[in-house]
Amino acid sequence: MAEVLNIALLGRRNSGKSSLINMVTGQDVSIVSATAGTTTDPVKKRFELPGTGAVNLIDSAGIDDDGEVGKKRVSKTKELIGQIDMAVILYTANDFGSYEQELARLLQKAEVPFLLLHNQSDIIPMSEELSRALSQKYGTEVLEFTCDPFSDEESSALMEKFFEAVSNTIRPYVSKTILEGLVRKGDEIWLICPVDSEAPQGRLILPQVMALRDVLDHDGRAVVMKPEQLQEMLSSPHARPALVVTDSQAFGFVNKVLPEDYPLTSFSILLARSKGPFEAYMKGAACVEKLKDGDRILIMESCNHHSSCDDIGRVKIPALLKKHTGKNLEFEVIPNLEKTGDFSRFAMVVQCGACMITRRQLMSRLKEPMEKNIPIINYGMLLAYLNGILERSVSVFKDAR
Repeated sequence: MAEVLNIALLGRRNSGKSSLINMVTGQDVSIVSATAGTTTDPVKKRFELPGTGAVNLIDSAGIDDDGEVGKKRVSKTKELIGQIDMAVILYTANDFGSYEQELARLLQKAEVPFLLLHNQSDIIPMSEELSRALSQKYGTEVLEFTCDPFSDEESSALMEKFFEAVSNTIRPYVSKTILEGLVRKGDEIWLICPVDSEAPQGRLILPQVMALRDVLDHDGRAVVMKPEQLQEMLSSPHARPALVVTDSQAFGFVNKVLPEDYPLTSFSILLARSKGPFEAYMKGAACVEKLKDGDRILIMESCNHHSSCDDIGRVKIPALLKKHTGKNLEFEVIPNLEKTGDFSRFAMVVQCGACMITRRQLMSRLKEPMEKNIPIINYGMLLAYLNGILERSVSVFKDAR
């Protein structure tokens, strides 16, 4: 199971964004009308993109919307750019004007890959000269399209071309798999998954599911257990695991029980390696010892969840940091993808595992503190450091293919 990528459809009013999302998904997801400005807030629909996997396709308000309400709609459309992994800019009648150019500029500034789509080509065919010029200027594909095909055969052909163009555009930006280079055919991987107050009822958390699927995709064997079952497993006849992966909250216990020559890491550290700024996190760990009385620590979550007395970010990490440093530290929590304002008031940023957001969303979120040289680290790597086992936890990557 891979991360779910976010792809936004951008363009002017009546450029066919709503028609395209309905055509792609085969459902009436967005209202289609000749009246300009029908789409207000972004409309999101998940579907399976051939060759890539699950994606969220997002319909947006027209970038040329006007009036007081229209300006708010445009503002929400522009906010999308900081949250998406790819965009499709729709334009019609060979008119790639100031609105489309502004969208392309904003996307390039945010380093978001995009595809250009000339829609309604059944009414006015795409200019080959203009498409070549746009392709050369922006380094991207320009696709001729219509949301009103003449036949089912034409519709299927258009969809195939669209899916291929989107996959080709976004594929270089997809994160590595969570066990990339760490598992091969026949390997046995132990996955240690606590079932406690933080575990979702009846489910595994996403990184655990991702690791399990990655083992299966590489024809390995996954052995899943709770922490309290580890000692029994070690005492019984067993194949030597190629890797042991634990939840960060069980790090201390597993490290004590598991023999030192067994390779050990955590789901959170694997996520940091596959989608996060891993080297920056490693540097952040060394800065723990520099914290002083009165320093403010920012805890950044990436989803909304009910906080419990065992909450790893709001309860356990603050307590462990205070105990380890012996300092009077202050903590602030930012949930979901909310904005923080000025990062300069923080001495350190602690990011969650980021299992619910994509690599681009994560990197966009951490861009400002990294530019300001504010130390950053994620939950799992900080917990490993505070337990004195960070070096053991990252040593498994040295021989990764």
